Amino acid sequence: MRRRFWIETLGCPKNQVDSDKLTGVLEADGLVPAPTVADADLVVVNTCAFVEEARSESIETVLALGDARRPGAELVVTGCLAERYGAELAEALPEADAVAGFGVPVHLGRRDSGPPPSFDLLNLPRPASASPWAYLKVAEGCDRACGFCAIPSFRGPQRSRSMESLLAEVEALGDHVKEVVLVAQDLAAFGRDQGEGSRRIVPLVNAVAERVARVRLLYLYPSDLTEGLIEVICATGVPYFDLSLQHVSRPLLRAMRRWGDGERFLARMADIRRRRPDAAFRSNFIVGYPGETEDDHDRLLAFLDEAELDWCGFFAWSPEEGTHAASLPGRVDPALVHERLAECTERQDGITSRRREGLVGSAVEVLVDRPGIGRTYREAPEIDGVVHVPAGLPVGELATVTVDATTGIDLVATGATGSCGV
Repeated sequence: MRRRFWIETLGCPKNQVDSDKLTGVLEADGLVPAPTVADADLVVVNTCAFVEEARSESIETVLALGDARRPGAELVVTGCLAERYGAELAEALPEADAVAGFGVPVHLGRRDSGPPPSFDLLNLPRPASASPWAYLKVAEGCDRACGFCAIPSFRGPQRSRSMESLLAEVEALGDHVKEVVLVAQDLAAFGRDQGEGSRRIVPLVNAVAERVARVRLLYLYPSDLTEGLIEVICATGVPYFDLSLQHVSRPLLRAMRRWGDGERFLARMADIRRRRPDAAFRSNFIVGYPGETEDDHDRLLAFLDEAELDWCGFFAWSPEEGTHAASLPGRVDPALVHERLAECTERQDGITSRRREGLVGSAVEVLVDRPGIGRTYREAPEIDGVVHVPAGLPVGELATVTVDATTGIDLVATGATGSCGV
């Protein structure tokens, strides 16, 4: 009987791409997916280590799956947590049969064959997508030195893939894929490290747009949102801007070693909305960064009111070993951080609700992801809300429906008004 595997993925979309590629290698090795953790001979946990909350979730997941696996099944921990903490993590997790960095664990289970080989996970092939959308990881690593982020210390400097390999991967995903979501630690910097002296994100977006109906970009630094990039995003028909802002207070952003301030961000968003009044915006903000004052917090609340972002996430700052922020004075009391997080979340929840309610009565184009569930360009997969659509709409179809109501952050649409092609 062929060995079976289970992969549990935590963290960001970039980790999901890594897991997809691990799946491809495991299947090439003759393993098959298991229907449940308890049926697997090999359980792999692809972890996240971005902040303390993510690390805690990763550890809890490893322990839970260790308990859930069948007797004799191997448990392998990989991903960011394994890459960052390695031997320390292996000592702390005797439940794991191995703790291995990116790309290493797929040959585990053959203990008599010597150390498992490493390989270039970024450029490995991957299985065809089972969904009508797919992530496309265009680069690994990051050249920035943001004060709060440890990713460059274990992911390394930016390493962009070739245009040819990316387009080949898009084509290999399958004709049923209608949306490709571009992801990277520093997406807009794609190609800068390839010796040509310039970024190549605009030609990449254009090339992918020639092959699929929708192209979506996740994680753009506001300083890299050039005129050319704005134009190409709008031209794709997916005017969705996921901007990595982190805060709006200029002094605090400088302490974060980041560009910009609230006024610049608002001006850039206003310019985009002049071109595309229907543009959707997402961002994330760090609350409780060392030195954050009550005035800084009030500036953030005022920015949320004025910016009217469609989607927003808020995260408590956590001290990351080896980062600039870990040694900064002025740490904010955890109870106050909790209060500020709650206030930001409450404020943004109201804004998101109003923007979603504003779509009631309008006709929208949806990509049907699975029976009864679709998304417009306003909703990134697995991150934002969804649109509940008639169950009879075929999966993978682009259809126009009418929004009748909201339910939380989701929309409810009935009565398809016509297909937009399959």
